[in-house]
This record gives sequence, C-alpha cells and structure tokens, in this order.
Amino acid sequence: MSGPGSEWLDEEAGPIVRSYALTRGRARPATNEAFDMITIVSTAARPRAGTPGIGPEHVDILEMCLQPQPVAEIAARMGLPLVVVRVLLGDLLHHRLIAVTRPQPESELSKERLLREVLHGLQAL
Repeated sequence: MSGPGSEWLDEEAGPIVRSYALTRGRARPATNEAFDMITIVSTAARPRAGTPGIGPEHVDILEMCLQPQPVAEIAARMGLPLVVVRVLLGDLLHHRLIAVTRPQPESELSKERLLREVLHGLQAL
C-alpha cells in the first residue's frame, strides 16, 4: 500500500494509530475495574453535553448497551480490540454512565454436579 497516510497502515493489523487515539494512549481502564469478556454492560445514564473525555465511540457503546451486552460482543460489534473497549468502558464507568454485572463465580459443588451430569449423559449414549 502506498500513498499519503500509508505509513500509518499495516496490511494485516489495519490502522495503527486509531486505537492509540481512541484511548488517548492508555492501555488500561481509568478505573480499577476488570472487564472480563463475559461481563455484562448496560447503559445507566446518558452523558451530559460536553462531558469531558466522552467521544463518539463512548456514545456508540451507550447506544449498544441499552440492551445489556457482554464485553466481547461490544468489541466484536464495534470492530475494536478488546483492550481498547476495556479502556472506553472504564471511562464510561468513571462517569457512572454504565452498570456492570459480573458472572457469579462457579462453586466447587456446581462444577462437581456438572461433571456428574456430563458423565451420566455419556453413559446414557
């Protein structure tokens, strides 16, 4: 690829600068929140006009999360790397614009029950 601006593109990776610009150079969320891929995000509020640090991608996430979405789905639908989406979600959480629901940790008892059900299912074959 050649031409103006081609030095900022990578054939396989796509635009190099976009992710850096979207996160303003940050690689971690502004909050200490860990956004697992299966964490469910829902819109809690709309940003006020001129809220600092809220850009069009943030607004796109808020629109998408009017219906609760897992973090992995947000990244896939936006076509952005997971690390970038986590940073954007951290911004939204910092401004209290999203609510986050984490999956319940699996107990040893439920793991054992699941394994027993799988075993019984296999034996039934």
